[in-house]
Amino acid sequence: MPISARLFAVVLAAALLTPCLSGCGTINEKLADSVGDYVPHWLGGLPADAPPRPGTAKYEEFMRERERQRLEPKVQKEDASQSSPPSMDPVH
Repeated sequence: MPISARLFAVVLAAALLTPCLSGCGTINEKLADSVGDYVPHWLGGLPADAPPRPGTAKYEEFMRERERQRLEPKVQKEDASQSSPPSMDPVH
């Protein structure tokens, strides 16, 4: 049974494209870590108040500030806000 030129071309093209697709997968894995930080939130990126990534200088500063806030005593709210809740008068 002879192999047609068209079938041979399709098999050859598939064989040549397979390594290209696997190469795209490894490139995307490395790019996704950094490019995702610049995607807007409405497009599925990180929100503006997300903490920085571990291993960066901003992350170390963020963790120091967080630890400082944790060790800081809590500020007492105004006495008026901690008083008894307002009484509820009956509605007629």
